[in-house]
Amino acid sequence: MTETINFGLDLGMGALKLHGNQQSIQLISQVAVNNGSLVGRMLGLGSSRLPLRIALPSGSTFFVDSSAHDCGRPVENLSMDRFAGSPEMLALFYGAFTRLILRSGDISQPVSITCGLPLDTLSGEEARTTVESIQRWMKAEHTWKANDQEHHLNVTEVRVTSQPAGALFDYVLDDEGKVVPERRSAYTQEVGIVSIGMNTTELLVVREKVPVQRFTGASTTGVRRLLELVNGQQLYSLGELDTLLRANKLDISQALPIWEREVTGEIEKRWGKAWRRFTVVILVGGGAILLKNSLPYFFNCKGILADDPVQSIARGLWKLSLFQNHNRKN
Repeated sequence: MTETINFGLDLGMGALKLHGNQQSIQLISQVAVNNGSLVGRMLGLGSSRLPLRIALPSGSTFFVDSSAHDCGRPVENLSMDRFAGSPEMLALFYGAFTRLILRSGDISQPVSITCGLPLDTLSGEEARTTVESIQRWMKAEHTWKANDQEHHLNVTEVRVTSQPAGALFDYVLDDEGKVVPERRSAYTQEVGIVSIGMNTTELLVVREKVPVQRFTGASTTGVRRLLELVNGQQLYSLGELDTLLRANKLDISQALPIWEREVTGEIEKRWGKAWRRFTVVILVGGGAILLKNSLPYFFNCKGILADDPVQSIARGLWKLSLFQNHNRKN
């Protein structure tokens, strides 16, 4: 019987994060429509690293990853319906696995994916429909082209949970999917998770492996809000600002304190002072890095910035898949 390869996949609005055994990929969630030929290198001018060109089975072609918006017409769909298998979502999915294949070689074995979604997509009447639609397009035999090179991927299993849940399992489990002894209390008691992504700030509280509903929710105070404060004159696309921010070339000195107060205001609105009773508050996401000098201290000694906050969710989802597989065998 062919062994299945497990991956954790964080479908973030700012970047797709993919994690497997000793493998981590981050693909910036920039998508652009391919409008035709690109300008070649010009004498006296430098040349930039070109994004991936992804050709879908439908025939549509997109640029993905950083600098995609410099090469085509930007597609900035940050609505939740993208998770249902929109063309730009497929392009990003194929782009992430292309980066992995280029680094580690073709994937011939069947693939199992544990996928993390924003909390909003997993609440309300549409939650089941959302999960089923993701499983419908993701669980399949995929074929696509990246820079004219054909690639294949056979996804035989797709499991779905929330992104903040991935952060919890990254903290509690080791790389073999086993509970870390000194963190066992965090798995059985009350833990808070703050996940600050591109679109949202998500709050999750888990007590004895069950979400505490009144402490769990999301707000639109993600990094996108910070970029909107900087982009008052609408001179840049969101992707261009994100690229500048990641390269430390964006002046956020005036906007950062305003955004920080918005984030902590949402936390206070949802949690009040209740966080004082939590065993620990785990901080993840690119936004947590931006607030690393202040947000941990907001929670006094209880706030812990995850090891690699950007990759933490995808890595935790991968650990969760190992944990579940181990329990199945037993």
